[in-house]
Amino acid sequence: MLETSHPLNQPVSVLKGAGKEAEASLASIGVLTVGDLMEFVPARYEDMRLKSPEEAEHDEKVTIEGVIQTEPSIMYYGKKKSRLTFKFLSGPHLINVNFFNQPYLKKKASVGDTVTVTGKWDRHRLAISGQTMEKGAYARGTDFEAVYLLRNAIPLKQFRKLVKQAIDSFGEYIEETLPVHLIQQYRLMERKEAIRALHFPISHKEMKQARRRFVYEEFFYFQLKMQALRKTIREQSGGIVQKYDLAKLKELIDSLPFELTNAQKKAVNEICADMKSPYRMNRLLQGDVGSGKTAVATLALYASVTAGFQGALMVPTEILAEQHAKSLHEMLEPFGVTTALLTGTVKGKRRKALLAALEAGEIDILIGTHALIQDDVIFHKLGLVITDEQHRFGVNQRRVLRSKGENPDVLFMTATPIPRTLAITVFGEMDVSIINEMPAGRKAIETYWAKEEMLGRVLEFTEKELRKGRQAYVICPLIEESEKLDFQNALDVHSQLTQYFGGRFTVGLMHGRLSGEEKEAVMKAFSANEWNVLVSTTVVEVGVNVPNATVMIIYDAERFGLSQLHQLRGRVGRGSEQSYCMLIADPKSETGKERMTAMTETNDGFVLSEKDLELRGPGDFFGRKQSGLPEFKMADMVHDYRALETAREDAKELINAPDFWTGHEYRHLRKVLNDSGVFDGEKLD
Repeated sequence: MLETSHPLNQPVSVLKGAGKEAEASLASIGVLTVGDLMEFVPARYEDMRLKSPEEAEHDEKVTIEGVIQTEPSIMYYGKKKSRLTFKFLSGPHLINVNFFNQPYLKKKASVGDTVTVTGKWDRHRLAISGQTMEKGAYARGTDFEAVYLLRNAIPLKQFRKLVKQAIDSFGEYIEETLPVHLIQQYRLMERKEAIRALHFPISHKEMKQARRRFVYEEFFYFQLKMQALRKTIREQSGGIVQKYDLAKLKELIDSLPFELTNAQKKAVNEICADMKSPYRMNRLLQGDVGSGKTAVATLALYASVTAGFQGALMVPTEILAEQHAKSLHEMLEPFGVTTALLTGTVKGKRRKALLAALEAGEIDILIGTHALIQDDVIFHKLGLVITDEQHRFGVNQRRVLRSKGENPDVLFMTATPIPRTLAITVFGEMDVSIINEMPAGRKAIETYWAKEEMLGRVLEFTEKELRKGRQAYVICPLIEESEKLDFQNALDVHSQLTQYFGGRFTVGLMHGRLSGEEKEAVMKAFSANEWNVLVSTTVVEVGVNVPNATVMIIYDAERFGLSQLHQLRGRVGRGSEQSYCMLIADPKSETGKERMTAMTETNDGFVLSEKDLELRGPGDFFGRKQSGLPEFKMADMVHDYRALETAREDAKELINAPDFWTGHEYRHLRKVLNDSGVFDGEKLD
């Protein structure tokens, strides 16, 4: 941050031509000072390089030089409307030139004159619709002109003049903001030169170099704050050292009916190392549907129990809590571990007895819903808190659960494959463990994309599966008819399928308007095979395990994002039988077609999440309001992800270097951290 007395903090009115009107207009787009003007990033560049008609692409803006061959003539029509036309020779090509509503240009154009015309090229008609014309041969100082998003606040020409004046008059005061060793290491442009090249690049190469410098700078500053926050959280947490019994943990691993994948082993090692450290763990465990996160969580909870602590696992729904409680009990009971389930349905004497046993330390691991965070739930010695599908709980709910112990270690789990690019941005203050491989022998779900007219064949196939005793999900995007959106809805589909299957198979219905208890009841009935087919909106997206379901039909699949489609597909394929996912879709857009194709080509959630990020952009990935994503001026998390990862490593290394906190070279960076509020009132030198 610059001091208020700094020359770059002077108001734009110090510039010639920036009167009161211009000053007010610039303020409306956030430009108040000379420095703001210099840092106002161009939205794009116009290619002003001279081109021959052979090189020019149809409909692109081009600059062509030629010799006028015919007398320019003006035709007037309507009120103040005109067209100036002439032909000029560029190389062997005779080109038609048209200028609309610029009759004064006639004085600049005579037969035999050489002129340079910039405008829109029509390759088919060998014509150019001119915007500007210069008399004489091409003589520009720059090949590219910056175009800014000015929202009609001020004319583009005037804005460019003001930027040039600001750089010419005050450019010497631009200070370097990156450490010298990083500029040298990555051969980055110095800031002063980069700002000039950003606005007035003399070549495509220079323009790219300026952009490269600022992309890195934006990511570096963002990651510097994230890594400082991470270090602060870690060091102020005063965590507990959990000296778990490695021999007992290995014994449990050996007893599992399957071998851990390498990704699971790596995640267990990372979690255990955190538990052993004096700092509180703050880790996100990402794993695709069916990748074995629960096994990793179970091992972490058991490690905590062997260290003499209790563990808590909080999940979003009762049915999910019951499933987890059952699997944890089966795995851990032989090792003398006491598990218990606490949900809203545990009441009266049963609840009282359970809470007394928990407080007395007789229960080792408590599994439950948000019932875990009520005031009367008191742990004897809580060591590890695991939150499953952490985005389903509010920040306060997660904080309350953490506060049930003396700085317990915290592990968040999610089955939403968040692209690495976003994970290191959104969860920058956390450590991230990723399970990116599937257990051996797991059958890939076969995915097919069918047009609407093939629905009959899809239902025939589904009936064959139902006759084998299997079950099917049918997903629809809307609850009831909307005049604006002409696509299927759950109520209609439920009635159509009930009719289609007659009395042969039962069809259940679940949608967002049911209460939580009603949804639980429907899911329990489906889990118990009381319904053969379940028609639902996306409320089945997270969690529930119905190994008998082998068919997933998704109506209007083009309405869903790739990650959501993948989550829905993950509801099947949980048993030993082959499972299928049918996407009913007639996408009109190329993006929609790409999504369907991607779904049929891979079962890897991480590959799909990267593709989804590419197609939708980071804001849409989480939903703009709750994304918590920073707004970058130049950097793009999707396309510049390598720079993001590099900046993260550099920031991490710097934050952990002792001389960063004392060295004179880093004073500016420490000031940025102070001003950003990372240290919550505590100031550095």
